Amino acid sequence: MLRLARRIVVVFVAIGVVYVGVTFVQVWHASGTDRAQKAQAIVVLGAAQYDGRPSPILAARLDHALALYRRGIAPKIVTTGGNRPGDRFTEASTGASYLIRHGVPASALELEVQGESSWESLAAAARFLRREHITDVVLVSSPWHALRTEEIAGEVGLDGRSSPAPEHESLSKRLYHLGRETLAVAVGRIVGHRRLVDLSPRHTSQPVRPTGG
Repeated sequence: MLRLARRIVVVFVAIGVVYVGVTFVQVWHASGTDRAQKAQAIVVLGAAQYDGRPSPILAARLDHALALYRRGIAPKIVTTGGNRPGDRFTEASTGASYLIRHGVPASALELEVQGESSWESLAAAARFLRREHITDVVLVSSPWHALRTEEIAGEVGLDGRSSPAPEHESLSKRLYHLGRETLAVAVGRIVGHRRLVDLSPRHTSQPVRPTGG
């Protein structure tokens, strides 16, 4: 019985290693694959902002979304992301202001301003986008985040295709992010990506429209 138990443990460990290894390859492949094509909207995942100024990561995402918009990939851009206690600006409003300064009309923008995680932001955005009969979207985030954003989009009812924003990271940082995302995707596929966050009931599905133009 002891020998059988050991064999069972070895089999399960081997399955786990293969599962995580395959997931890593999928995360890595998605990080370098641009799946942008004609869609109804571009959704930009939020990142840090500093008193209304985009962080380098957020700026890279916004610049990429701007390039897609100018190519005619979609007529609408949705910026996402809330703020931290004490912040005067949200990630979404910072992103919208940046895009307006670079020529995107306010009428082409919608904001999801309360999300504190990718799941929360995409879930809230999906609710107001579906009311506008929009489900076909291009997802703009960091390369290592590409696969998980697609899977979260599927969970919340969006047909999302990732178009990763270029980032210049050291090899060590890239491997760290790929490893972390591998674990997140591996666990999320088993328990559901929603289970990985605490979705607060205060989150609404009402879009905010910028007032600038």
